[in-house]
Amino acid sequence: YSWSDQVVKKINCPNVFLFLSSFPIPSTSITSAKIQVNGVHLHYQQTGEGSHAVLLLPGMLGSGQTDFGPQLKSMNKQLFTVVAWDPRGYGKSIPPSRDFPPDFFERDAKDAVDLMQALKFKKFSLLGWSDGGITALIAAARYPNLIHKLVVWGANASVTQEDVRIYNGIRDVSKWSEKVKKPLEELYGHKYFAETCEAWVDGISRFAENSDGNICQQLLPDIKCPTFIIHGEKDPLVPQAHAEYIHKHIKGSRLLLMPEGKHNLHLRFAKDFNREVESFLR
Repeated sequence: YSWSDQVVKKINCPNVFLFLSSFPIPSTSITSAKIQVNGVHLHYQQTGEGSHAVLLLPGMLGSGQTDFGPQLKSMNKQLFTVVAWDPRGYGKSIPPSRDFPPDFFERDAKDAVDLMQALKFKKFSLLGWSDGGITALIAAARYPNLIHKLVVWGANASVTQEDVRIYNGIRDVSKWSEKVKKPLEELYGHKYFAETCEAWVDGISRFAENSDGNICQQLLPDIKCPTFIIHGEKDPLVPQAHAEYIHKHIKGSRLLLMPEGKHNLHLRFAKDFNREVESFLR
C-alpha cells in the first residue's frame, strides 16, 4: 500500500468524510519475474522499497520460493529491497537443466552479479546459504566494488574427504525426510530432483581432488567488504571447521555460532536470524 500526506476530503454527502492516514504502511507484496542474463532467463522474486539492496542466494536445488520464505516475508521492507534468485537450472530458472562443470560456482557468481546489475542495482549486499554462500564468497572477492556487505552461513571454501562422505550420504533422495523432500519434488518432479541431486554430489565432490580440496580458499583474502559468518553448531552437512576457516581468512570478519542451529538455521530460527542479519546490514 502507498499512502499520501494526511488528507481529509468531504464527499458529496453531508457529514461523511474520507480519512487517509499519513502513517506509512510498508508494501508487503512479493513480485516474481524473469530477466535474461548471460544467455538464460533467470527467475527472481523481489520485495521491499528500501535503499539497501540485498540478494538472497539459495543452496543446492534451492530457489527463493523454497529457501527464503521467512526472509522475503519478514525482512524490513522500508530499509531493504530484497531480491531472491533462482540460479540457472534451479527453481523457475529452467531451462536450461542444471549441470555442474568445474566452474559452476564461478558461473553462478557472475550470473548473480549480472542479474543485480540488470535490475539496476549499483551496489548491493549478499546473503548466501550453503552453495549460495560459496557463490557469495566468490562474488564478493571477484566484484569488490559492487558488494556492500556479505553474510554467509552453511558455506565452505574447500571439500575434504569427510565432506565427500557426508555428500554421498544424501545422494539418494528417497532417504531424505518427507518435510525436506516434498517441496522439492513438487517443484521439480521426482526424476529431475533425484538426478540433479546425484549430479550435484558428483560435481562438488570433484573439488576434493584439488590441492587442499580448494573451491575458493585463495579468494578469501580478497574479500574487503564487512563480512558476517553464521554457523549452526549442530549442522550435520557442514562441519564447523569450515566456518572457522572462512572467518580466519577474511580480515575483520565476524563469526556467530548458534548452539542449536542446524544447516537450515535461517528457517528454523528465522526471527533470531533476521534480527542478527538486519543489525549487521544497517
